[in-house]
Amino acid sequence: MRYFSLCLLLCLLFVQNGQAQQGKVIESLEMQSSILGKTVRYSLYLPPDYDYASRSYPVVYLLHGYTDDETGWIQFGEVNRLADAGINSGELPPMIIVMPDGGVSWYMNDSEGKVRWEDMFVQEFMPHIEQSYRIRRKKEFRGIAGLSMGGFGSLLLSMHHPDLFGSCAALSSGVWTSEQMMSMPQDRYDRIYGLLYGKGLEGEQRINQHWYENSIISLVRKTDAESLKQVRYYIDCGDDDFLAIGNSTLHIELLKKEVPHEYRVRDGGHSWSYWRHTLPIGLKFIGESFHR
Repeated sequence: MRYFSLCLLLCLLFVQNGQAQQGKVIESLEMQSSILGKTVRYSLYLPPDYDYASRSYPVVYLLHGYTDDETGWIQFGEVNRLADAGINSGELPPMIIVMPDGGVSWYMNDSEGKVRWEDMFVQEFMPHIEQSYRIRRKKEFRGIAGLSMGGFGSLLLSMHHPDLFGSCAALSSGVWTSEQMMSMPQDRYDRIYGLLYGKGLEGEQRINQHWYENSIISLVRKTDAESLKQVRYYIDCGDDDFLAIGNSTLHIELLKKEVPHEYRVRDGGHSWSYWRHTLPIGLKFIGESFHR
C-alpha cells in the first residue's frame, strides 16, 4: 500500500510539473465599506500553487477603466491566462492579483468628501485583502497597475502613498494636462469630472485646489524627487491613443525631476487588444521588484 501511494504521489507530481498549471479566478467577492457606506466588489486571481503551498505571495492591485467593473480584466483582459503563461514560463513570480470595482470614482476622493474611494482603498480594502489571503505585507512585495482610469488610479495611489507600493505599471493612463482640462467640452467635463472637481466649472475654474492635489502632472511637479523615487514606474501608451499627450507630458516631467522610470510608446490605440499585449510587460516590470 505504501508503495502504491508513493507511486501515485510521484505520478501526480509528474503531471503537475509536465503540463502548464492554471491559477484560480474568483469573481465578485464582497467587502462592506463603512467609509463608502456600501458593498465593494472585487475579483481575485490566485496563482497555481496557492491551494497546496503554505507560502505567502506578493500582490498586485489591478485597476479597471472607466465604466468597467471588477470583472473587466478577467472578461476582456484575460488576466488569468496571461498570468498563468507568465508564471509557467518563469517570466513572472507567482503572485496574487486583486481587481476591485472602482465604479467611475477615478480611485480618488471627490472634492466634497462624499465619495472617499482612496480612503476606503487604503484604510479598509487593502487591510481586508491582506488579512484574508496569504500575502506578504511589505511595500517591496506590493505593486499596483491599471488601464486608462485605472492607470490614473495606480499613479495617484502610488504617488499619494509611496510608502505602500514598490512599483506601478500605468497603461494608457487617463492623465490630462491643465490646458486639456480647461478646454474640455462642458458636457464631457460635467459628465466625467464634475462630481470629482466641481460640477459646472468652466475654463480656469476647473484648475482648483482639488485638481492640484490629484492631477498626476501637478503631483510630479510639486513632489520632491526623492519621494517620487520611492516607487518604480512603468508608463505605457499607444501612439494613436487620445491620452498620448498627457502620458508624454508625464514622461517629460519625470525626466525633469531625474526620476528613473520606464516609458514606452508602441503602435496602437485605446483598446483591449493593446492592453492584453502590454499587461504581461507591466506585470513583468512589477515582478522584478519582488526579487532581490
